[in-house]
Amino acid sequence: MTSNSSWIDHFPEDFTRSNAILVTKGMAPYGAVALGEIDIVGQRLSERPDDKDAWWQEWTAMAAKIETRADEAAKEGRSFTAGNYYIRAGNYYFTADRPVPPGELKFDLYRKALRCFHAGFERRYPEMERVEVPYENVSLPAYFLPAAGRPAGAPTVVLFDGLDNCKEMSVLFAGLEFSKRGFNTLAIDGPGQGEALRLRNIRTRYDYEVAGTAAYNYVSRRPEVDPSRIAIMAYSLGGYYAPRIAAFEHRYAACVVFGSCAWDIHAMQIKRKRLIDTDPKRTSQSSFQFPWVLGLASMDEVIEEVRRYSLADCAGKISCPFLVTHGINDRLASAEDARLLYEAVGSRDKNIRIFTPDDGGSEHCHVDNRSVGVDYVADWLTVTLQAGN
Repeated sequence: MTSNSSWIDHFPEDFTRSNAILVTKGMAPYGAVALGEIDIVGQRLSERPDDKDAWWQEWTAMAAKIETRADEAAKEGRSFTAGNYYIRAGNYYFTADRPVPPGELKFDLYRKALRCFHAGFERRYPEMERVEVPYENVSLPAYFLPAAGRPAGAPTVVLFDGLDNCKEMSVLFAGLEFSKRGFNTLAIDGPGQGEALRLRNIRTRYDYEVAGTAAYNYVSRRPEVDPSRIAIMAYSLGGYYAPRIAAFEHRYAACVVFGSCAWDIHAMQIKRKRLIDTDPKRTSQSSFQFPWVLGLASMDEVIEEVRRYSLADCAGKISCPFLVTHGINDRLASAEDARLLYEAVGSRDKNIRIFTPDDGGSEHCHVDNRSVGVDYVADWLTVTLQAGN
């Protein structure tokens, strides 16, 4: 099902751009973007429909403009205002990065995004810590956001990203709400994600429980954390990662999939490659993203490799309380994909919630109205992990 709303499909003839700009719009409830600024960029992009450089150039121009205002406010001692501008600039630089192939331009855009995010978080959310999670012989970058009031022994959510998101988005759209409700959050760029991929060249892996165990080991040792009340959560491609982690790392007390991925990732990538080859404006996925994340040379190699990315043989091993949420209008994965995951999970306490347009949050990972999805998950976690709020 598609939408006739220009809010959802900003560029009706170009799903690639529409999906990417909707992800950016979805950060509006968290003060991380301004809709007027997005509209200005959207108008400029509409004037350059087939220009491959238009996306990164227009978003970079807006990011640089907002960053300059942040710098001016910081120099004048208007710290909170500077923080707001820096966070928006960070989001716009990260949005600019999206269609740029791996290389110095992409990495430079991401460094600018990080510089702005860090400057914004330091001013607006000083309680948020930048931390390193030991992982094999390296480490994974993360933010630890404590529960409001910093109580000892609070329940905690370990939150991984999807295919093309980052921990900066995760800590804003989920971590802030979780903190208010008495949860700590570890928002982490795992293998193949965000900073871990762009600046450390750490690629993804099918056995994601290795990263999940590393995150559990780190967070469980913190005095703010109750080790018996740690949930694992992820979204989009994380719809594979989180259940895989829960199937093999049984110390997690709950598992949340915030917007499922395709149940059959192999079959989906065959379809995606066909679209990339024949009608690329109809897919959200670039030709380079998944090969880069996996450390492979082509989509043909991806299609073979993702045969291993299947939950069919391990979802039944999940025994902790489980929740999957999904949008009925999701065009990256279907509600049937979410139902197949739900049915395969072995837990006796398993739950599924499909959001409709009337509910809000009916698009992929509820990006059209993330607040309703986050509220639902937070309510469920509050009951499941017996949080105080």
